[in-house]
Amino acid sequence: MSETVSEAKVALHVDPATAKKVAIAALVGTALEWYDFFLFTTAAALVFNVQYFVSGDPLVATMQSFGTLAVGFVARPIGGLIFGHMGDRIGRKRTLMITIVGIGIVTGLIGLLPNYFSIGLAAPIMLILLRVLQGLAVGGEWSGAVTIAVEHAPIEQRARFAAMPQIGSPIGTLLSSGGFFLVALFFSQETFDSWGWRIPFLLAIPLLLISILIRRSLTESPIFNEILEAGESESAPIKQVLKTSPLQILVGLSAALLGVGGFYLVTTFMISYGTQQLGLSSQLMLLGTVIAAAIEIPVLILGGRLGERFGASKVAIVGGIVSAVLAFPTFMMVESRNPVLVVLAMSIAVAALSMPYAVSGTILTGLFPAKLRYSGVAIASNLAGMISGFVPLIATALLAAAGEKFWPAALMLVVISLITMSAGIFSPRLSINEKGLKH
Repeated sequence: MSETVSEAKVALHVDPATAKKVAIAALVGTALEWYDFFLFTTAAALVFNVQYFVSGDPLVATMQSFGTLAVGFVARPIGGLIFGHMGDRIGRKRTLMITIVGIGIVTGLIGLLPNYFSIGLAAPIMLILLRVLQGLAVGGEWSGAVTIAVEHAPIEQRARFAAMPQIGSPIGTLLSSGGFFLVALFFSQETFDSWGWRIPFLLAIPLLLISILIRRSLTESPIFNEILEAGESESAPIKQVLKTSPLQILVGLSAALLGVGGFYLVTTFMISYGTQQLGLSSQLMLLGTVIAAAIEIPVLILGGRLGERFGASKVAIVGGIVSAVLAFPTFMMVESRNPVLVVLAMSIAVAALSMPYAVSGTILTGLFPAKLRYSGVAIASNLAGMISGFVPLIATALLAAAGEKFWPAALMLVVISLITMSAGIFSPRLSINEKGLKH
């Protein structure tokens, strides 16, 4: 009996109500994950270059700040290895409880960290260390959430349920950017730079407690339980994935790249570009991010339904093409400095890349057998995350090299979009659940 057939048999006994409950619990956890992670990305564009990296050249300070942002993404693959191994060995639920606690605590500590003017060089060093710890914990969170959501779902509806954890991304963006927006709105710029920015970070602690209460209701994956009962779990899942599935890792990485790297390009980088090069207010750029995130939620739901009906790979292909076509027009709209066009541009760009992002969880979980799934998805998604972490830094460097012209950033978005499109082309040939996932 093949593992795919075994998964299909287990899926016949899936309770739709339980599947929905698990998907919502996974969504809540990923919302906190992205809230915490997006807080850092927004703060890297607005605050850390002033509070922790002191330089006479604003561009150098910004690049140092984005470098710290990238460090967290470098740590993510390491976290993926650690927690991927745990997820395939001790279970999805137990691993997810560990990752969510780690993320929340580290974020709260960042909110308490003294700045450069208080403790000198120790401040940026400690910020980098906390960012590394945050990256390690995040490295095991999304991969576990999408895995447990998929493994509780009927096979023919996996695209729908795999899109649920993705909704945590715009919710996290709404909470983080919305929090920064409100603080910036009600406090002066001086107060915001001094201590107001800490408030959203400190709110991670009560949000963590809520997430723990909800996530405790998770039940372990029935497919993982079956693997344990059959004695088929891998003793070294990471080694096995790297040995047997290098092509799947590459395709999975490509499938996830636009949803993460493209998103950071049209939010984090665009916030920095808009405020520092175009002279736009931080309130306007944060408002654009908030509205774009609000629009992203129904787009992700739609993307999941389209993936269920037409196949995840087709949605990734079309979404990648649309995102590439819209890259230059959206950057040109931001370049206009017209507030309405700026917000509209950010919303359009995020909506376009959210279609392939909606089905990336379906594609990634379909590339790996259940006994290696957590590890495989963690490695592929976190490699994509690591590359994505350097996108704002690279875009800022190219911006400087091009005389502060926007076209290199727009070209980067085109390239990233086409890479994800290519994943949609190749993924059906590698999926272990080709019929169930309707590629």
